[in-house]
Amino acid sequence: MRKNFLILTFIIVVIGFSLLYLNNSKDLPISPTPMTEVTNQNPMNTQTNELTSTTTIKTMLVAGGCFWCVESDLEKLTGVTSAVSGYAGGESPNPTYQNYIAGGHKEVVEVSYDTNIVSFLEVAIYTIKHMDPTDGEGSFFDRGKAYGPALYYENDEEKVLLENLITDIDSNGPYTKPLEIEILKRPVFWPAEDYHQDYYKGTLSSLKYQYYRKGSGRDAFISKHWGNDTGPSLPWQNNLQSNLAPATTTDSTKYPWQSYVKPDKSVLKQTLEKLAYEVTQEEGTERAGTSPLDKIYDRGIYVDILSGEPLFSSKDKYDSGTGWPSFTAPITNEAVTEHVDKKLFSTRTEIRSAIADNHLGHVFNDGPRDKGGLRYCMNGVALRFVPEAEMVEAGYQDWLSSL
Repeated sequence: MRKNFLILTFIIVVIGFSLLYLNNSKDLPISPTPMTEVTNQNPMNTQTNELTSTTTIKTMLVAGGCFWCVESDLEKLTGVTSAVSGYAGGESPNPTYQNYIAGGHKEVVEVSYDTNIVSFLEVAIYTIKHMDPTDGEGSFFDRGKAYGPALYYENDEEKVLLENLITDIDSNGPYTKPLEIEILKRPVFWPAEDYHQDYYKGTLSSLKYQYYRKGSGRDAFISKHWGNDTGPSLPWQNNLQSNLAPATTTDSTKYPWQSYVKPDKSVLKQTLEKLAYEVTQEEGTERAGTSPLDKIYDRGIYVDILSGEPLFSSKDKYDSGTGWPSFTAPITNEAVTEHVDKKLFSTRTEIRSAIADNHLGHVFNDGPRDKGGLRYCMNGVALRFVPEAEMVEAGYQDWLSSL
């Protein structure tokens, strides 16, 4: 009898949680995606009339020095679903942080990316732009072959793409020295220890990471050679240009949010309102219909509540009827990052601000067909609206053309 009573109690609890979930899921797609797939539509493709498309996830290995920095940068690239720090290329099995150099391994990052959104070549270009590709003997502070730049291929086609890319950048790129990136056959990848993963996000490690990154000269090197054009394309080609900022500049301080460093969570908890903290830092969701921004349709832009970085334009805002501010696209392709979210019994695509790394909401494939079919369902409490009349004074004059 005790066993039957426990089973009955368990069934009642499960049903209760299921009903609660259904009652609070207005922001979810009507048909949840199967757990084995991640669905998203290419935000760069505005011609398709399909409401859904199944992503094709591939992986590649890259090396560009300190894997904390490489992982951090790659997770900001639209289309990348994950980046894992690790070791590769040596002879010893099961390398650790204590012995990987002795075993002949490099610090590498395994990148998982959605080929419907970003290509193998674009991931390679983006990686090159975020390291020193001219130093084959190390990377900034870190010396030795274990920190040297490398791109890995799995077949002849990928090898040719990488070789041609190196030749192209050597001929047309901004560097005064030739590239010294090794083009190597992809070896076995060994994930690094858990404490190395997302090191830049850790409560204690994030500050150490910021000091290390700034002190190493990595950001200054990137800014010197690429300015704000750090996206997955080359400016001398007719490809889609980087949209991190509408205007290219070599002044890394032109936009203050570019040097934004997120405070520790304990500081944010004291300074942010309770709901804003729960949404942006703990991936919470505000109640539908409670944000004043949901019904604002004036001309202007929507920026991150902490960093102030531009995220969405009023041009792309529409009434989705869900009770949350909704947009058909971000203000630029690199304004936000996408992450797989498997909470709440379904697979969704989480949206975060690229620089402040705040949780904003999710993107779904049930948006207006004539605008690309996407719905960026955002929490208003994570955003701040800057009206058109205030944009120049607030330093957003370069974004007037986005309205």
